[in-house]
Amino acid sequence: MPEGTVDRFIENRTFDELTIGETASLSHTVVQRDIDLFAVVTGDVNPAHVDPAYAETDMFHHVIIHGMWGAGLISAVLGTKLPGPGTIYLGQELRFRRPVSIGDTITATLTVREKKPAKADVTLDCVCTNQQGDAVITGLAYARAPTEKVRRPRITLPSVQLGRHDGMRALLARASGGAAVATAVVYPVDVLSLQAALDAAAAGLIVPTLIGPAARIQAVAKAARVDIGAFRLIDAPDGAAAAACGVALVRAGEAALLMKGDLHTDALMHAVVAAQSGLRTIRRISHVYLMDVPEYPRLLLLTDAAINIAPTLAEKIGIVQNAIDLAHVIGVAQPRVAILAAVETVSHRLPSTVDAAALCKMADRGQITGGLLDGPLGFDNAINEAAAAEKGIVSPVAGRADILLVPDLEAGNMLAKQLTFLSGAEAAGVVLGARVPIILTSRADSASTRLASCALGVLMARAVAA
Repeated sequence: MPEGTVDRFIENRTFDELTIGETASLSHTVVQRDIDLFAVVTGDVNPAHVDPAYAETDMFHHVIIHGMWGAGLISAVLGTKLPGPGTIYLGQELRFRRPVSIGDTITATLTVREKKPAKADVTLDCVCTNQQGDAVITGLAYARAPTEKVRRPRITLPSVQLGRHDGMRALLARASGGAAVATAVVYPVDVLSLQAALDAAAAGLIVPTLIGPAARIQAVAKAARVDIGAFRLIDAPDGAAAAACGVALVRAGEAALLMKGDLHTDALMHAVVAAQSGLRTIRRISHVYLMDVPEYPRLLLLTDAAINIAPTLAEKIGIVQNAIDLAHVIGVAQPRVAILAAVETVSHRLPSTVDAAALCKMADRGQITGGLLDGPLGFDNAINEAAAAEKGIVSPVAGRADILLVPDLEAGNMLAKQLTFLSGAEAAGVVLGARVPIILTSRADSASTRLASCALGVLMARAVAA
């Protein structure tokens, strides 16, 4: 039989072929993902299953891991190996002997104990052992064995992506725990932007002042069947006037946040950066995305994907410092900053790699503070430790990045959208470097993204005020 054939095919043992004492086994290492999948498939949100506070209790061990992987592995052996395809599972008698924890490797072994020719029924001894060889489950399985030979290609299982977004939920909970922040909402003349402001207000995040054509905003509210009577409404004829009014409210101390409605980012930022009447400070104005990416173990900050088109080295200093400061606000004491490029070596033909090397040396000299920088790094090496090790990269940042500094806006914009639309990331975005944080959202953003962006802006606004 050619090498690899066994892996590519599954073949049964008919009733006549089975012998008393014949055995087969399967192993699986239990991970948190298994518990999540169980909850998703069954809809069982019992706290003993999905609440980390229960993760070390005996109830958790016995009900979930024993039940799911004990019976599941036994069923898998029956269906794929012994007897294999065509088997009808009739029943089981199991006893749970020892607790099983996440990280344990469980091996299910079935042994043919009895054959009953009348209906081709078989009884099999079952034992599941852990990596130490201790029996964690023992019992019997009853099955009706196939009578016809079956051999077929092994089906490739689909990949499954889970998006818990625990980091973003924690961010929302933290932001909701303080005082609501006065917010100038600029030009909320469509349902999406108006609803986003009202949702944030309902969550206790902001106290919105709605700025734009009053009659139009009221008409949108009426069409959406929402009540805006409790909120201040300032009449402004168009987007430019609304932006100027929002900036003026901030300068007057009547708002500590600026929130973009249904107008182009350029129109809002034009008022923000105006020389005499804007909100400029000595800092570089830049945008940061906070991404909660399924399967990545930490929140990820991505900058700049919305404001600085082709930043110079001097501008990147400000961009990365803004991101580091935001990381501190959300609780990352020393964020790891990966400076992205197409390659991991410095080359004069790729200016982004030269900038990366310079930024790292600036951090060494204290010109950038509060973070740990490394680069140039490819995206794979920045977020995957195995990829970094494969290329021989030894770095405290590689594979564990908290912040991704992209070489230009186009790279950042495409990466943010790929993470959101292909990887299922939950995102929040905020502009930093002005007198107050600025919440930017787009039409493509989900309601949860808009709310998370408000939460991020609120946390930063409170930090600025403090």
